[in-house]
Amino acid sequence: MHLISMLLFSTLLLAPLAALQAADVKRPNILFIMADDHAAHAISAYGSRVNQTPNIDRLAKEGMRFDRVFAVNSICTPSRASILTGKYSHINGVPVFNRFDGSQPTVAKYLQAAGYYTGMFGKWHLESDPTGFDRWTILPGQGDYFNPAFLEASGRRVINGYVTDIITDLSIEFLKNRPQDKPFFLMCHHKAPHRNWQPDEKHKAMFADKIIPEPDTLRDDYATRSAAIHQSTQKVLANLSPNDTKGPPPVGLSGDALLKWKYQRYMQDYLACVQSVDDNVGRLLDYLTESGLAANTIVIYTSDQGFFLGDHGLYDKRFMYEESIRMPFLVRWPGVIQPGSSQSAMGINVDFAPTFMQAAGLPVPADMQGRSLVPLFQGERPADWRSSWYYRYYHDPGDHNTRAHYGVRTETHKLIYFWKIDQWEMYDLVKDPAELHNIHGDPAEAGTFAKLKAELYRLKKELKDDDQFAYEEPGSKPSTAKPKPAK
Repeated sequence: MHLISMLLFSTLLLAPLAALQAADVKRPNILFIMADDHAAHAISAYGSRVNQTPNIDRLAKEGMRFDRVFAVNSICTPSRASILTGKYSHINGVPVFNRFDGSQPTVAKYLQAAGYYTGMFGKWHLESDPTGFDRWTILPGQGDYFNPAFLEASGRRVINGYVTDIITDLSIEFLKNRPQDKPFFLMCHHKAPHRNWQPDEKHKAMFADKIIPEPDTLRDDYATRSAAIHQSTQKVLANLSPNDTKGPPPVGLSGDALLKWKYQRYMQDYLACVQSVDDNVGRLLDYLTESGLAANTIVIYTSDQGFFLGDHGLYDKRFMYEESIRMPFLVRWPGVIQPGSSQSAMGINVDFAPTFMQAAGLPVPADMQGRSLVPLFQGERPADWRSSWYYRYYHDPGDHNTRAHYGVRTETHKLIYFWKIDQWEMYDLVKDPAELHNIHGDPAEAGTFAKLKAELYRLKKELKDDDQFAYEEPGSKPSTAKPKPAK
């Protein structure tokens, strides 16, 4: 009876995938479109107050909008490594801006070995050459917005034009010239809207004379926070440079007037870059329709993490606050996903690789730390779905002087520990969704703190985070500093 029960359980576990595959014997194509630093709250499908994104919104109307997907290390290079491997930074070896070891297993390699034709075009930002791709053309480092150089297996070449258009051109060319007898896995990675936000003339004109609504927390005074946010140098007023605003401010501006001016200049260019991405998403979706590929292609739109759009007076990302860690995640899968649906279950970017694996009909490798989102595509949440997840940011000292920290987010609360300065922050996300009131240290919240702290260290242990990079970045000299025990 025990063996029969085990077999029955295995059959039930695989039943949802078998049902999906039965609907169409052809393995689905996968088109993964990722922008750089595109905040979910700059997408109209997510209720943006600052812009409209009709083409990205098509994926929400024709598929599913995930409302709570997060980056486990909110910074470009680590997020990309986690998406490729399905593993946290301390396991895949990329906690900061260091070289990705391309010899390790990746979802691209698994799909390629299973017969998928694989392509990678645009921003790579992992230092090593892509592996597991039949064709690739990538920007060196951050790349340029205009007339960018690209790296390929055959060498380096410059392509004239605007980078967002070019990356889309390369992606469509890949689709046109693919083998007809293979499904494809295409990663289309845009540079935009990364700093310093250089739009083309067409899209720049769309926002040049517009007044962008200010976020409610633009003038956050950080009254209850730890020292970390006070020390950070990613503030709109103090740290946006003339290079960012494309020139110095008008003579005589200071204080709140200067804040207003810098915010408007920042957002006008940022949103213009987003608008070009939106237009080019439309081009890709149109090509899928015109070529007859749309019906059997999963299309995902996301960003490598979130971004502050003046929220808390900040730009950039890194902090474990919602605007920074929250990723847009829109997915269309005809015949499987109900059009116009949404999902509130918590996903994380290490879930992406397992999702691609299961969607392609492949087993998820046991060493991947994420979990496939495919069961959520049908609008339900498995009974054992996660109710908490673990975050860790390492780059300290680093750009913007954002202090290193790790933390846990649950359905209702968030606990953050800045380990190098030994300070905590805790937020009730139900009562305080804007995260303005740090309730750590409040005697009335002592029980909540104890529970969150226990969950934080349970997850840390479960994920095998043994402080591998707590005081030493990869390739750096060994540190004599010893981790402080959390109090």
